[in-house]
Amino acid sequence: QAGVRPPCRRRRGRGEAAARPALGAAGAEEGGGGGGAGRSPPAGPGGGPPRGPSPRRAGPVYTVNLRVLWPLATAFCTALLCLYQALRGGAAGEGAAEAGSVPLLKGSALLLLGCLLARCCGGAGGGPRPGGVRLAGSAGAQREALERFYARQLRVSPHVLGHSKAHVGRVVAELVRAAKVQGLQPGPLALSLRGDFVRIGSAYEQHKVRSPDCFDILVPLRLPPHLEPQPRCAERLGSHGAFVCGLRARGGWPRRYRPFAEGFCVELQGRCHLSSALVLRWFQGHLQRCLGAVRYRLQERCRISLSVCPGRPPVLHIVPCSDYVCCHISMAVRLIPAIPIGDALYLTALPPADPLPTPAPEALWGLNASRQEQRLLSWLKEQAPASSCHLKCLQILKGLRDLRGQGLEEPFSSQWGRVLSSYVLKTALFSLLLQGPLEAWDERFLLERLEDLVLYLRDCLRKQVLMHFFLGNTSLPEAVALPRFLKEATPVNLLAAFDGLMLDLTAFQLINTWIQAPHIIRMYSSPRYLRPMPTPCRHVTEARQEPAEE
Repeated sequence: QAGVRPPCRRRRGRGEAAARPALGAAGAEEGGGGGGAGRSPPAGPGGGPPRGPSPRRAGPVYTVNLRVLWPLATAFCTALLCLYQALRGGAAGEGAAEAGSVPLLKGSALLLLGCLLARCCGGAGGGPRPGGVRLAGSAGAQREALERFYARQLRVSPHVLGHSKAHVGRVVAELVRAAKVQGLQPGPLALSLRGDFVRIGSAYEQHKVRSPDCFDILVPLRLPPHLEPQPRCAERLGSHGAFVCGLRARGGWPRRYRPFAEGFCVELQGRCHLSSALVLRWFQGHLQRCLGAVRYRLQERCRISLSVCPGRPPVLHIVPCSDYVCCHISMAVRLIPAIPIGDALYLTALPPADPLPTPAPEALWGLNASRQEQRLLSWLKEQAPASSCHLKCLQILKGLRDLRGQGLEEPFSSQWGRVLSSYVLKTALFSLLLQGPLEAWDERFLLERLEDLVLYLRDCLRKQVLMHFFLGNTSLPEAVALPRFLKEATPVNLLAAFDGLMLDLTAFQLINTWIQAPHIIRMYSSPRYLRPMPTPCRHVTEARQEPAEE
């Protein structure tokens, strides 16, 4: 519900109005809104010059807020009438006062009627802006609340993050080096580590929130030859909102590879396929065997341990020594075994919570395109203004999602986090960024761009469609070259795994969260909802939980 506005409010000049272009589907009209025609989509590459912030700004234009002016005018005129009648009654006597009471009532009734009519006229013209939603309070209060929320709860110190990433890199490098040396065997009859690792996730993409205590690392493996990726049929892809791929042996696999096939492969449709479950089990045991030597070499720097859960990647826990790292943050690093298939693409094991209706689900792998995402973010950083707020918008939206999830009841609370996962939010941001001029993402327009992102997500949830950004996408900038494997892949709908009722409910709660953002921030940031201990890392939580299926 909108708060009380001051009698005068500032209206955007022509220069400021041009500085706020609408982006893509975010211009769709809110149902039951103010009856506007919606925001027009931005001009494409050949549709004229992009509409960006105007360098010349018109002078401020002020208009009277009728919703506040008319009640004040009514009260003032009524007070004048009462004062006039009191003075007249005191001078003319009691009879004159009784005679003048009728005009007083008539005048008050007319003023009250005029106030009601003015409020109705003002309410008809003061609804939500076209394509937008009514905010809880003024835009200035909304911006101030979001900025305070970002600075106090979401922003990660670059100093702390830099120390944490450097420390994680040193420890993981020691562990991978030891695992590679110990895993070297003559011949192609066993798995081994390639010797390097790939940093992925929000901590390395500059949109980490709250605390730098969780990291994701891909550990590439070296496989025997004659294994080729085989994407699964299209009808099974879209039904689960994920891209799945098998690694099958080519025809005529030599007999000397039979020990490897018996130890790491499963039979599917008469062909040997590499098993993600067997590879993950070998990877967990191999790291545990190498941990002792690494722990001894790192005992002066930190204490390390490894958590292993069936069906999930192992989690490396790092506790720095008091005299080594100034930040003293305990970190959890998820080490994900990855199968390189070329062009900086990797296959990783699917989570056990998403079983697929196939005879051998462990023969299927998921696709990881984190390197392509990092390249796109680097290109956007070069093209966007120096003060671009696109990553800040993503961080604030992730923070609002987490806060709102605290007030939801199960089972919708868990589904809320799954539907609005960080990958879904990042995919929506990528799609929105390429639909309009990047100059519109300047820090000055943070509130407008956040609302555009929320409305774009709302429309995707209502339509039940949000396509994977890289699979089958041929409209990417030429500077962001995609591998042929991604270009020729079948597009995948990330929302296909959820039913329409769940997506509609999520869309409603998302808009409600945005409208009530200041109230939600105040409520769920209070000491009543703050936990006495730091929130455990999600990797630690996953490692302690039993898998749904083995």
